[in-house]
Amino acid sequence: LKRAVNSQKCIRAGGKHNDLEDVGRDTYHHTFFEMLGTWSFGDYFKEEAIMWAFELLTKVYGIDETRLYATYFGGDERLGLEADLEARDYWLKFLPTERILPCDSTDNFWEMGDTGPCGPCSELHYDRIGNRDASHLVNMDDPDVIEIWNIVFIQFNRDSPTKLSTLPAKHIDTGMGLERLVSLLQDKPSNYDIDAFTPILNAIEVHSKVGPYGGLVLEDDTTLRDTAYRAISDHARTLCFSIADGAVPNNEGRGYVLRRILRRATRYGQQILKADPGFFATLVPVVIDTYGKAYPELIQKQDEILEIIESEEKAFSSMLDRGIKFFTELQTELTTSNSKVVSGQKAFFLYDTMGFPVDLTGLMAEEAGLTLDTQGFEDEMEAAKERSREARRVAKAAGSGDVALILIAEQTAALAQDMKVPLTDDSSKYALDVETPAVLQAIFGKDGFVEEGRAVGEGEYVGLVLDHSSFYAE
Repeated sequence: LKRAVNSQKCIRAGGKHNDLEDVGRDTYHHTFFEMLGTWSFGDYFKEEAIMWAFELLTKVYGIDETRLYATYFGGDERLGLEADLEARDYWLKFLPTERILPCDSTDNFWEMGDTGPCGPCSELHYDRIGNRDASHLVNMDDPDVIEIWNIVFIQFNRDSPTKLSTLPAKHIDTGMGLERLVSLLQDKPSNYDIDAFTPILNAIEVHSKVGPYGGLVLEDDTTLRDTAYRAISDHARTLCFSIADGAVPNNEGRGYVLRRILRRATRYGQQILKADPGFFATLVPVVIDTYGKAYPELIQKQDEILEIIESEEKAFSSMLDRGIKFFTELQTELTTSNSKVVSGQKAFFLYDTMGFPVDLTGLMAEEAGLTLDTQGFEDEMEAAKERSREARRVAKAAGSGDVALILIAEQTAALAQDMKVPLTDDSSKYALDVETPAVLQAIFGKDGFVEEGRAVGEGEYVGLVLDHSSFYAE
């Protein structure tokens, strides 16, 4: 295989390429998007890639070429790389000099990881307004001058942070976001105004108690209403597609990324849009109706997607109100004390007790004009891990001692018959993220059950018998 074209499902919510924090705030970032790609594996290279990109956009799609700007790699002395004048000269066949711009390695040198194939790239940007010189707005996060296509010239291998070697064959890897392209073809001012988002935004409006989507961004979106609409619609797509592909929200790796995204959407809906708990799961059928024809796996997995999202949303909603109440009280407390910092201790409480991912707490802090003590949170997290490690060491030591704290038949009979202690209710072990209030029924020590009024020695290990527990018996 020497050449290929494709459309692929992409999620950018972690690692080196992470758009999560930008989603909702602007009109062109997504955690999930569809990427259109063209590939050459040792076949065509810069000249053909540039020529065909320009031809496709202007001749096939009919995009106004006077609104296009091209960038090229301007060189990097640290890496000993010269400017990619070859790419610049190819662009000069199609665009005037003032719309061909050199950029540094941050924007125009593509690398996926710390090592591996890489190379300079050339981006195409589009000015939504037109009839002006917008060159100073390229790569400046302006919503009206957006990157639509990145053409990567893979010609090096990253061997180390300071060493590049030339590949034996040169390759092309291009990527163009479908949502951004469609916004141009449908002449819409943003990605969220295209026909693929309209049904989802309309469905969110049904649950919103603060009005319909208005398209406001940044400082104009004073209530964060439109930020919430965009984030929720994006996150609904991300959850549906990822679960259909086999990922599940949980506390590990990619699963935790999905859980963070779901909780971010739930918080936006319930706190900002004043939607009722359970609103997010109602968006699942809308997403599947919109995309199911192109992606039949969504239809096949609809019941599973709905069940997982309903369960996750319900589990978090039970804690969300308390978490918002806690944060509101904290905000008042900080205002009274003339402080602007959410301490690591408070952030860890929200994380450990309320189930708030730290980035969600950071987002809420930013919305309130506060900052989060991230290092303090990390310190609290490490302290908690150390406590957990110490508890495991203690448990292991206790288990290997002369007396093991194990309830055998003799002890369970004494609990039931002599002490009249009922069986422990452990039904909450089947629920996600719920608190389990419990009452102490008995204390078991190395010499048996501890009688009322008797103290145990300092440093002595005991077992607690509770009326309720979320732990599995072993």
